[in-house]
Amino acid sequence: MEEKHLLTVKDLHVNVEDKEILHGVDLTINKGETHVLMGPNGTGKSTLGYALMGNPRYSVTEGEIWFQGKNITEEAVNERAKDGIFLSFQNPLEVPGVTLSAFIRSALEQKTGKRIRLWDFKKELARTMEILQMDPSYAERDLNVGFSGGEKKKAEILQLLMLKPSLAILDETDSGLDVDAVRTVSRGIEEYQKNCDGGLLIITHSTRILEYLSVDDTHVMVEGKIVKTGDASLVDEINEKGFKEVTL
Repeated sequence: MEEKHLLTVKDLHVNVEDKEILHGVDLTINKGETHVLMGPNGTGKSTLGYALMGNPRYSVTEGEIWFQGKNITEEAVNERAKDGIFLSFQNPLEVPGVTLSAFIRSALEQKTGKRIRLWDFKKELARTMEILQMDPSYAERDLNVGFSGGEKKKAEILQLLMLKPSLAILDETDSGLDVDAVRTVSRGIEEYQKNCDGGLLIITHSTRILEYLSVDDTHVMVEGKIVKTGDASLVDEINEKGFKEVTL
């Protein structure tokens, strides 16, 4: 069963510091699909993202995570990244001493196991930065150091487009962005949808970023459980009525 799906999450229970946050989550994502995970703040949405990525702070106490036909429940973060899972952070870390360009090139070489010709890499990087309307000088700046909130988010989407992962988990990518930045970031995600044929899990409690994207499935999480699943129209319903009404 698992082989047909890109990602299968079965009855996932996750603890953070001995407190259970997720209480039996089931989720299936296929190649090329865009899923949205919504719900009130503090309900466990980001916990699911971190657990899928293998962050050791989030311990799986029950259930399984299958990715591309392989059980990765016990796999380390770096192995999952090599497998093709990508997580964009709500608050990206600053990394002094490593330029954005060097970071992406190194990540690409880790993923492919091959050296990448600098000229080819720089050409592709410049092309992708143009899509995101990023100032080319950011390529040689230290990763996220002194970047505005919007530039940090664009840098995350730049990594997404350069690395072309099989599964991208975007955690609150639109938080703290103005309308123009949301549109630009959405354009980058749209580019991924069109050209990478991967699966997308967009974690958000707002619906602004979804106005520009096509969505296959919408899931609502409340208190660590997915309580409702529907198509893209569920997003409109949430906008209109709020989470409480929708999940009654």
